[in-house]
Amino acid sequence: MEYLPAWMFLALTILLMAGFPVTFTLMGTALCFGLIGFGWGFFNLLPLRIWGVMTNVTLMAVPLFVFMGVMLERSGLAEELLDTMGLLFGRIRGGLAISVVIVGALLGASTGIVGATVVTMGLLAVPTMLKRGYQKELATGTVAASGTLGQIIPPSIVLVLIGDIVGVPVGDLFMGAVLPGMVLVGLYILYIFIAAMIWPDRAPALPRAELDALTPKILFKKIIRALFPPLFLMVAVLGSIFAGIASPTEAAAVGAVGATILTVANRKFTMKILNEVMHSTMQLTCMVFIILVGAAAFGLVFRGLGGDELVREFLGGLSEAHGKWFVLAVVMGIIFVIGFFLDFIEITFIHVPVLAPIMIEFGFDPVWFCILIAVNLQTSFMTPPFGFSLFYLKAVAPSEIKTGDIYRGIIPFVIFQLIGLLIVIFFPRLVTWLPEIVF
Repeated sequence: MEYLPAWMFLALTILLMAGFPVTFTLMGTALCFGLIGFGWGFFNLLPLRIWGVMTNVTLMAVPLFVFMGVMLERSGLAEELLDTMGLLFGRIRGGLAISVVIVGALLGASTGIVGATVVTMGLLAVPTMLKRGYQKELATGTVAASGTLGQIIPPSIVLVLIGDIVGVPVGDLFMGAVLPGMVLVGLYILYIFIAAMIWPDRAPALPRAELDALTPKILFKKIIRALFPPLFLMVAVLGSIFAGIASPTEAAAVGAVGATILTVANRKFTMKILNEVMHSTMQLTCMVFIILVGAAAFGLVFRGLGGDELVREFLGGLSEAHGKWFVLAVVMGIIFVIGFFLDFIEITFIHVPVLAPIMIEFGFDPVWFCILIAVNLQTSFMTPPFGFSLFYLKAVAPSEIKTGDIYRGIIPFVIFQLIGLLIVIFFPRLVTWLPEIVF
C-alpha cells in the first residue's frame, strides 16, 4: 500500500503510451485505485472535487480567450500583418523569416492559441517563403516555432491553467511572462539573422525592384493599418490587467468583444463565422475541462494515497545529496522529456500539481517556477514524435514539404528554446521584475 501511488502513476503512463484517451485513462485509473485505497467511500469525495473545478471563476477565462483567438483567426488580421512585415524587413537577408517571428509574437499576444497561429501562418507564409527561394527547413522551422510563442506570451491559456493549479495570481504570471517571451523572440531572430549571414542562399532578400515600387508613405500607412488591431487588443486585454482595472477573467471578456469588433471592422464578420467560432470554442473548451475533471479525480486519489509524500521524499533525498538546483534541473529535464510524448494540457494537469508545491517548498519563487514550466512546455509543441505544432504545419504545408523537412527545421529552434530556458533560470529578475514594479 505504501507504493500504491507509484503503481498508479506507472499504470497511467503505460495506458497513455498505449494510446488510450487521456480523460478516460485519468478517470479510469483514479476510480480503480480509489476503490483499492479508499473503498466505496471514495465516491462521496469525488463529486465535491469535480464541483470545485466547474465553479472555478478563474477558469472562466479559458473559453473567453479561446473565443478571442478563434475569432481573430477569421478576421484576416494575420494575412495583412504578414504582408506588411514582409515588406518592412524584406530588404535584409532572412527578412521574411524575421517578419514571420514578429507576426507570430503579435498573434501570440492577440490570440494565445498555438493551433490557430501555426495553421494561419502555415497557409500564408510557407508558400511565400518557398517562392522567394527560402530553404524548406528554415521556412517550416520558423513558422512552427513562431506559432508556439502564444504559449508563453500573454494572454496565454497555459498560464491561466498553471496559475489556477499552483495558486498563483494569473495577472502576476502574465506580467512575469512578458520579458521571457521577448527573450525567445530575440533568440529566434538572432538565429535567423546568423543563418542568413552564413548561408545567404537559404534566406534571400526580396527583389529590390519590388521594394522600390513601394513609397515610404504607402508603407507607413500599411504598417499603421496592420499594427493597430493587435496593439489595440493587447492594450485592451493586458493593459486592463496590468493597470488593475480588470481581473484576467474580465479582461478575457474584453478581449472576446475586442476580437469581434476587429472582425466587424475588417468586414469579415457574418453570422456563419460567429456560429463556427462558437462551435470551435465549445469543442476546445470541452476538451480542456473534461481533461481537467479527469485530472482532478486522479489528483484526489494520488494525494489521498500519499503520492505527494512519496515524490517529496524522493526529491528531498536528491536535494540533500546534490542541492535544490540539481533537483530543479531534474524536474525541468523530466518535463522536457515527457513533452516528447504528452500534450501540454496533460502535463499541466498531471505533473504540475505534484511537482510545483514541492519545488516551492524548496524555496523557489512560485511565479518564476511557473514561468519556467510554461517556457519548458512550449518545447512540447515542437518535439517529435508528438509535437502538435509539427502536425498542424504538415496538415497545411505545400505538398513538396516532407515530414523530415519540418523535423530538421525545428531542431535549431528547440536548441534556442532551451537556451532561453537557461537564461530565465540564471536571470530570475526577467520574471520577477515587472510584477514587483507594478504592485
